[in-house]
Parts: sequence; C-alpha cells; structure tokens
Amino acid sequence: MKEAMLYEKLKGNKVRCNLCAHHCVINSGKRGICGVRENQDGILNSLVYGKVVAEHNDPIEKKPLYHFYPGSLSFSIATVGCNFKCLFCQNADISQMPKEEGKILGWDTTPKEIVAKALSQKASSIAYTYTEPTIFFELAYDTAYQAVKKGLKNLFVTNGYMTKDALETIKPYLHAANVDLKSFQDTYYKKICGGRLQPVLDTITNMVKMGIWVEVTTLLIPTLNDSEDELKDIARWLYQLNPDIPWHISRFFPTYRLTNLPPTPIETIHRAREIGLEEGLHYVYTGNIPGNKGENTYCHHCNNLLIGRYGYTIIEYNIKDGCCAHCGTKIPGVGM
Repeated sequence: MKEAMLYEKLKGNKVRCNLCAHHCVINSGKRGICGVRENQDGILNSLVYGKVVAEHNDPIEKKPLYHFYPGSLSFSIATVGCNFKCLFCQNADISQMPKEEGKILGWDTTPKEIVAKALSQKASSIAYTYTEPTIFFELAYDTAYQAVKKGLKNLFVTNGYMTKDALETIKPYLHAANVDLKSFQDTYYKKICGGRLQPVLDTITNMVKMGIWVEVTTLLIPTLNDSEDELKDIARWLYQLNPDIPWHISRFFPTYRLTNLPPTPIETIHRAREIGLEEGLHYVYTGNIPGNKGENTYCHHCNNLLIGRYGYTIIEYNIKDGCCAHCGTKIPGVGM
C-alpha cells in the first residue's frame, strides 16, 4: 500500500478523493468507486501500488496511437480496478475485479523494475492502459518520472475521467494520451458507463491546451451511440478543438454485460469515417477492420498515402522529417 495523492481529510475520519471526477467522499474502512483506494483511519491509501496484473510489449498502434512515434513499441501495464463500470468492458475481469470479487491481484514490482523491463524489450514508451490509469495514479506517476530519466515517453489510454489537478500533476511526465470519448450523450455515460460526459470533454480540452498529444477513440455500439446526429456532434466538437486530433472509430462486439446487441456493421464504421472527414477532421481512422483503407494515414493536404497499415503493422511509410514526402506538408504528431 501507499498513501494516495490528491485527497483531503474531512471531519469524522472521512476523506475526499480528488483524483477523478467522482470526488468520492469515503468513510473510514471503505473504498471509493474504483475499488482500489481505501480510507484507513483517515488516511487514503492506494491498494494497487506496485501490484501489476498485466504487462505486454505492444505496438504503439494498438493503443491506438497513429501519430505518436509510429512503428515503435510501448511497454504496457495495468493494475486491477476502474472508476467506470462500462457494460461493454473488454477487460472486465481485471477492471471490475475489486468491486465484483473483492480481490486485489497482481505481482509485486517497482517503478524502476517496470522501466528496466521496458528498456530491455526495446520499447520507446510506457503505456498505462488495459484498465484505467487514473486509478493507479501513484504507480503511474512514479514510473513515469523514472521513465523520463531513462529517455522513455509516457502515455495514458484513458476514459478521461480525471480531475484537472491530477492532469496537472502528471503533465511534466505525460507525453500522449488516447482518450475514449464513448458518446456525446450524458445519459449514455450515466446509464452505460457510470459517469458523466462533461469531465471527459474537459480532460481532452485540458490535455490539448497543455501540449499533450491527444488521439480520441469512440466505440460505436448499434442503437446506443451510432446515430449520424451524434457522430456529427462528436466530429464538430473535435474540429472546433483542433482538426488535427486523430479520431479512431471502432467496432463493438458483444461482451461482458452487453451481449444483447449485434456487432457494429462495417458500413456504420465507414459512414462514421465519412462524417468525420466531411466535418473537417484531418485524420479519421477505422478500427477492428484489418486491411481496411481507414487504417491508413493520408496527407490532409494532397491526400497521398503517408502510412500504409495492416492491423498494427506498418507496411509503407512516406513521411520524411515529419512532412509529407509528396507535397512537403507538415504532418501533425510526435516522432513522425
């Protein structure tokens, strides 16, 4: 265990956690919504510090990040727990474990050991992913600090439900993030995910303002968030923030507690990409359709192929010194 960051003590041995937008007020002996931060006699402790439950050396494209050191490897870690309860969670066995099973599993490790593993496996970055990195913030923060000292980058794959205080705290060591924008409906967030929309929009906005490289992912679920009106709302909001933000649109497959709906039709994904481009976004990608044209990166100025992909593999690369090899236009991103 480790004493938590970003909390305040209240009367009666209660504490308020200020790490995520839930701002849980936690009685002594109880845990927050995430299930991994516990009030122990007026001290808020992280129960997952140094308790890694998953680690893999992934292609950066799997995060997905397409404009952040493309073709590189990202050493990816997670602990159990999450501050959401998405009905379609693909990693529910670990994200919901503390709440559904009351367990905190994982093997003991340290930030320095995580960094050493990343370096030994030739990774260029460390990704805090699979579950929600906000809930294992202390481990992520200490690891990110050590990673920067060794020349590694750090990235979050996140639901974006963190507070501005949390974001400002990690900012010196956080270089990129893929944020799930799960819907543009507050009712969807409340019913399907157990959260709210506005804090996610605030996080994306703050990340962009802070200079953190941001890409956004939306999982399209039939009948729930796949209407043309909603897709236009998302695309327009992203465009107004910055048209260079890559938008990844992924297919849903029945899982966890949402098994009564069919997989997302490929035609819906194609139409969503068209909408994003029609609304002015420069880079819109299709997910979960290997070999699809929407996996590729095309120059937003001349429309020539910049990066050809098949799944997570790069098969063609036409960027030189960060610019389109065809017309010389600067391509937004980091390490391009």
